[in-house]
Amino acid sequence: MMTRPQQNRAARLTRPSIAVAAAIAVTAGVVAAAPDAKTETPGPKISLIAASTSVTLDSWKGEPGVYLDLGTYLTSEDGAFEFKVTRKSYKDPVVASQVIRDGKKTRTKALPAGLVKDFTGLPDFVQVNIVDAAGRAVLEKTEAFCPNNASGRVRPDAPANSKYPQSCPVNPFTLGSVWGVENGWAANTYAGYYSEPVPLGVGTYTATVSVTKKYRDLFGIENKPQSVKVTVRERSWDGEEESGSGEGAATADSPEAAARSAHAGHGSHGSQDAHAGHSTQHDQRTQDAQDAPAAHAAHAGHGAPVRPDAPATATNGAGPTYNVGHGPYPPAPPALPWALKKQATGKDASGRQSLSAAGIGDRTGQTDGSRQAPGVQPNAKRPTGKATVPDVPKPDLRSLPAYGITISDGYEDVPGKDYLAFSANVWNAGPAKLVVDGFRSPGAELMDAYQYFYDAKGKQVGYTPTGTMEWDPRPGHEHWHFTDFASYRLLKADRNETVRSGKEAFCLANTDAVDYTVKNANWHPGNTDLSTACGQENSISVREVLDVGSGDTYTQDLPGQSFDITDLPNGTYYIQVLANPENQLKETDYSNNSALRKVVLGGKKGARTVKVPAHHLVDAN
Repeated sequence: MMTRPQQNRAARLTRPSIAVAAAIAVTAGVVAAAPDAKTETPGPKISLIAASTSVTLDSWKGEPGVYLDLGTYLTSEDGAFEFKVTRKSYKDPVVASQVIRDGKKTRTKALPAGLVKDFTGLPDFVQVNIVDAAGRAVLEKTEAFCPNNASGRVRPDAPANSKYPQSCPVNPFTLGSVWGVENGWAANTYAGYYSEPVPLGVGTYTATVSVTKKYRDLFGIENKPQSVKVTVRERSWDGEEESGSGEGAATADSPEAAARSAHAGHGSHGSQDAHAGHSTQHDQRTQDAQDAPAAHAAHAGHGAPVRPDAPATATNGAGPTYNVGHGPYPPAPPALPWALKKQATGKDASGRQSLSAAGIGDRTGQTDGSRQAPGVQPNAKRPTGKATVPDVPKPDLRSLPAYGITISDGYEDVPGKDYLAFSANVWNAGPAKLVVDGFRSPGAELMDAYQYFYDAKGKQVGYTPTGTMEWDPRPGHEHWHFTDFASYRLLKADRNETVRSGKEAFCLANTDAVDYTVKNANWHPGNTDLSTACGQENSISVREVLDVGSGDTYTQDLPGQSFDITDLPNGTYYIQVLANPENQLKETDYSNNSALRKVVLGGKKGARTVKVPAHHLVDAN
C-alpha cells in the first residue's frame, strides 16, 4: 500500500516513520500517591510510576545514540489530567490552561505565562539522571511530556477508551490543541522525537526519573523518583545481535531481518523511487503490525539528513499513529503503554525481567498506536434528485502559511534546474466536516465528485456537484485525487503571480491536528491513513473527508509540484497557499482561504539560497 510521502523521491522532505519503544517486561504496580498538603491543589491526583524495575535498550551501530524509553508513566486518578492549549493568532503567544472537571462543573486553571511555548507538550517536565555501574554520573537531562503519548488503563474500572487525541501536534502553525491523560489511565513520559538520543555505551546503568519541581508544585505531585536498571546492548543491521552474546541472533525470516531489509533503503538504488546517492523511506503500513517493525528513517532534503528514527525492537509491532502528516515534522511516538507492557512478562537465565512478545492492538484497557485507520465508505450509489445546498453548517477551509521551505535541484529527471520546495496545509475550521464522494461510470477516466451536506443530527440533507476526481498513476501517489482543492503560487513582492505549482489535485486525509479547540472538532478522526483514504485504480467510488479541526499537509518538492526558480531573479517573494481556488466547494467563509509566507531568494544558478523570515511569532521553517 502506497502513500504520498512514502513514494516521493528520496531526496525530498519525507515524513519520518514513527519512533516506537521496546516492549519490555513489567512488574511495577500503580501507586496512587497523595500529594503533600502544602502543595495540594484541587484536581486529579497525578503520580509518576515505573512500569518495570529494569529495561533493555538497543544501541544500533552507526546511529547517534540510545533512545531513552525507560518505561515511566504518569497516572491520573480522581479525574482526567486535561489541558487546553491555544493561541489567538500567530501574533499572539501560546496560552495553556488546565481543565478541571468535577461532575457537571468545569473550571480552568491558567498555567504560568511562558511555561508552554508550543503544542508539543509540557517542557522540562521529567528529570532523568543516569549513573554507571560504578556510580559515576553519566547523564543528566530533562524531557518534555506530551499527555497524549500512548497510554493504557491502570485499573479495570477506568473508562474503556480515552477521549483524548493521539500525540501532540508538531506542525509549527498549529492553532489549538487538547491534551489529556484519561482518568484511571497512564501515559508514557518518553519524549521520543522531542528528545535527542543519548550517548550510552554498552553496559549497565541506573536511571532515576522524577517530575521536576516546578510541575510538582504546580500540580501537587508527590516527589517520588523512580529507579530503573538499564542494560544497553549493541545491535547491528548487519546481523549481529547483542554485543558479547550470541543469543537472539536474527534469522532470515525474523522481524529483525525485516527491519534490516527496511533499513537497506539507506543509499539503495533498488527502490522504484530511489535516486542515485539517496535513500528511500520505507513507510510501515500494515494491518498486522507485529510482522513489520518500524522502518529506519531515510536521509531527506537532497543531501541533508533528517533525524533518524529510533529503531524498533522486534517485539513491539507498533505501527502508524495519528498526526503523521506528509511533511518533515514527526509526531510524538506511540511508545507502548504500561497496560500492554504489563502483559509482556518474562525472565532471562539470570532471573532478570527481559523482553517478551506482547499482544498488539486496541482493545479494552489498551491503546498502543498500532491502529490503521480504515477508509471511509462512499454512499452506495451516486446521488439522485435535485441538487440543493441547504442552509446547514458547512466546512470552513483555511490555509496555513508554508513551512519546511528549502532549495532543491531537478535531480536526474530535470538536470540544471533549481526548485523551491515547501510543505503546505489546508485545514477545516468547521463547524461541519467536508465530505466529497466520487463516482465513476464504467470505463470513464474521471470520477464525478459530489459534496454532501448534513443537518445537526448527522442526516444527509443535500448535495451539489463539485468537479471531478482523477486517478494519479505516478509513484508516490497511485490514488484518486480531488481536483481544484488547493493551489500553490509564488508571488512577487508586489503580490502578483510569477510561478504556479503544477499541483492542483489532492487525496484528502486528516494528517494534522491543527485546532482541536474549534466547535465540533473531532479528536479521533478517521481517514488518517493514505493507503486507505483515496481508493485504488479499480475503485468504482471513493469518499474523501476532511474532518473539523484537522488539516491535510502536502510536501511540494518534486519537479512539477515545487516552484521552478531557475530563471527567477533574486529578491523577495511570497508563497501563497490557496484553498478552494475555484470556489467549487461550498463553505462557511471564502475570505480566509489564502495564506502567504515571505521568502528571500539569493545565490546563483545551481547554488540558489533561500531565507525564510519569521511569520510573526512563529520562527520555524
